Amino acid sequence: MARIANGAIPSPNIWNAPQIYELENRAVDPEGAADAAMRELRPWDAATVLDIGCGTGYHLPVLAASASRVIGVEPHGDLAALARRRCAGLPNVTVHAATAQDLPLPDASVDVAMARWAYFFGPGCEPGLRELSRVVRRGGAAFVLDLDATRGSFGRWFSHTVPTYSPRDVEAFWDRHGWQRRPLDLRMAFERRADLEAVLRIEFAPGVAEQAIAEIPGLEIAYPNVLRWRHF
Repeated sequence: MARIANGAIPSPNIWNAPQIYELENRAVDPEGAADAAMRELRPWDAATVLDIGCGTGYHLPVLAASASRVIGVEPHGDLAALARRRCAGLPNVTVHAATAQDLPLPDASVDVAMARWAYFFGPGCEPGLRELSRVVRRGGAAFVLDLDATRGSFGRWFSHTVPTYSPRDVEAFWDRHGWQRRPLDLRMAFERRADLEAVLRIEFAPGVAEQAIAEIPGLEIAYPNVLRWRHF
């Protein structure tokens, strides 16, 4: 049984099906619009970058190509081990099995922190935000990339799967904590129909997933997101 860091919030998609989530990572944002939007706000060339909820480390090698140091944090021990294996040949990458609310890092040690589709759903994330304020140094920035549940078919399917999710409460939370936002119109592009269907089945409740599969005619899915950020 995998070791899970204390206080971790489960992530059913990647925790239960990491191989399928890998297909999702490959499909999401082929144009690199999310990275471009973050770089526009705070570049990370020669910087220390923290990836919170890094999973199997899919994004770590890309970050390591320009950052001086990259730190991945992942609460699921097996996924953290896969991330270490993925980055074994990259001397500037370190991966910790830990949570966002208990980062194993010194004060003021990070230039850019990011969380992609991980942990930060709004209310209840205050401990994680306090940790960001502790570890990000002056002149740095933190980014949270997440689904925009108010837009598009993807947002509708998500809302049907997680009916307790309140976009209004989430927006009020981020406004209250002084974060800014930018909508991003991302997409997923798959090579095989079977991969698209498998991803939908790990993202949504069974009935919702089958409805989504029936609605999508080809190999692409519109994926509306919102990028949130704060400068320190």
